[in-house]
Amino acid sequence: MLTLEGVQVNFGGVQALKSASFSIAEGESIGLVGPNGAGKTTLFNVISGVVRPTAGRLDFRGTSLLKLPEWKRARLGIGRSFQIPRPFGHCTVRENLLVAQRFGAGKKDPRRVDEILDILNLRDKADRDATTELALTEHKALEVGKALATEPSLLLLDEVLAGLETSGKRAFMERLAAVRDRYRLAMVIIEHDIATIAALCPRVLVLNFGQIIADGSPDAVFRDPEVIRSYTGETTLAEAS
Repeated sequence: MLTLEGVQVNFGGVQALKSASFSIAEGESIGLVGPNGAGKTTLFNVISGVVRPTAGRLDFRGTSLLKLPEWKRARLGIGRSFQIPRPFGHCTVRENLLVAQRFGAGKKDPRRVDEILDILNLRDKADRDATTELALTEHKALEVGKALATEPSLLLLDEVLAGLETSGKRAFMERLAAVRDRYRLAMVIIEHDIATIAALCPRVLVLNFGQIIADGSPDAVFRDPEVIRSYTGETTLAEAS
């Protein structure tokens, strides 16, 4: 589905990504982890078109993404959320989804919007002001809903569980699994909670200083000495978490 080869991003003298190479298959769920500043959001920005790489190849279903703007990538089937929820101001929850749908899918489909509201438990908030009348969990759900409204086949989720309590994370994980299964999506999820990633994603990629240092099952990755050092420097991830 998506292939990156030798992707590099420089910001002035800082190399944010260093020759990143990996592929994502149809319907695959991947956890993307690493210390703060490792390059995770930069990688999402490259895939979605916010940042253009300095070097490398980036193909989605046989189409090069390198010169395509964000909206064309969305039309191809790449959707994403942002770490900080950004609802469209002075719009209802439903209107937020309709605007995202018009941008990403190039059409309006109220029935799909209703379906998204239901699967994310936002139906009773559909006519509320998205900026002022939602709780944190609902803002997070709306971020996912806006990405879903673009009708993606690949969904990039940037720390959608951050700030939630344990019980809230568990419930949100169940919704994400339902979303993945309902729409048969490939998903890449940035998340710092190791247990969450291990429960939701059978494959994990680890970034550190812009390099992919591990790629495999959660059990194998979180026992990798290099991964342990990147997180803690001295102890095991199990002890650190």
